[in-house]
Amino acid sequence: MPPDKLIMTSSQVGRGTETDTIRPPRPRNPCHACDVREMSVCGSLEPAELDRLSAIASKVTVDARQTIIYEGEEADNVFNLTLGTVRLSKMLPDGRRQITGFLFPGDFLGLVFNETYGYTAEAVMAVSLCRFPRWKFEALLSKFPHLEKRLLSIASNELMAAQDQMLLLGRKSSQEKVASFLLMLSRRAARHGLPDNPIDLPMNRADIADYLGLTTETVSRALKRLHKNGLLTLPSPSQVALLQPEALEELTGDDLP
Repeated sequence: MPPDKLIMTSSQVGRGTETDTIRPPRPRNPCHACDVREMSVCGSLEPAELDRLSAIASKVTVDARQTIIYEGEEADNVFNLTLGTVRLSKMLPDGRRQITGFLFPGDFLGLVFNETYGYTAEAVMAVSLCRFPRWKFEALLSKFPHLEKRLLSIASNELMAAQDQMLLLGRKSSQEKVASFLLMLSRRAARHGLPDNPIDLPMNRADIADYLGLTTETVSRALKRLHKNGLLTLPSPSQVALLQPEALEELTGDDLP
């Protein structure tokens, strides 16, 4: 790092006596002002620890529909999503795509238990991420036990989400699946202090269909049926307003959060 620039005050210019110097303040670590810090893995760190994590981070932007990581490639990096939406998917033996989840600002990406990624991650829209070399990130876990605890919590939540999706795919009708998906997005927004109604839908109908194990046409019909029954409205293709959340809860059989 270059040395701080020494600045002389105006009263000292041209004087031959010993002068004081003013050193400009060091720039503040932008991680301290990150909008999603408290809801992300970084929220468990003290300021000095956050500086250590920031030192191994690099900022990455990815355009919409571009791939961030590929299933089966070496898991060299982990990421913290700070802006946008990411879809996670796996390829089935017959070539079909199964979307296994969606990530939003504050979510962690790339957590693996072997040497390769177990899924493909693609940007639904333009996204921003903090990227950490995996080996450097893992080296910090031994120094910051609460960071490791936060990661274990993330892994536990991912397991619960996978179990919920298994129920969604195997036991519910198409209308129940769509209603459950909308309620899931609403609850997540509420947990992160964001507006939970109306709901933003950054993903398209095909993405929703691949997540729910339906066809795009079936998703559209289910939304229209829920609209016709007075449970929701569709202000735009990327937004849904829930008119009767309690009725949707009864329809799906989901427990209240």
